[in-house]
Amino acid sequence: MLSKEKLNRINELARKAKETELTSEEKVEQKQLREEYLKNIRNSFKNQFKTMTVIDPEGTDVTPQKVKDLQERNKKH
Repeated sequence: MLSKEKLNRINELARKAKETELTSEEKVEQKQLREEYLKNIRNSFKNQFKTMTVIDPEGTDVTPQKVKDLQERNKKH
C-alpha cells in the first residue's frame, strides 16, 4: 500500500507541473512514484480477481476462464 505521504507527494508534483516545469530530479521522482502507485493498483485489482465469481441471473457460474486460471495459479502458491 502506498503511504499517504507518497500520495501527497504525487499530487504535489502534479500541481507543480501544471504551474511550472519540474526539475529533472522531480521528473524522475514523479515517474518512480507513479510507477509504484500503478503497481499497487494492479496488484490490488489482481487480488480482487482472485476471489471473484461471476454468477448469471439463473445462478450459473459464468466466471471467465482467464479469471479461473488466475485463481488456480494462486492456489498453487
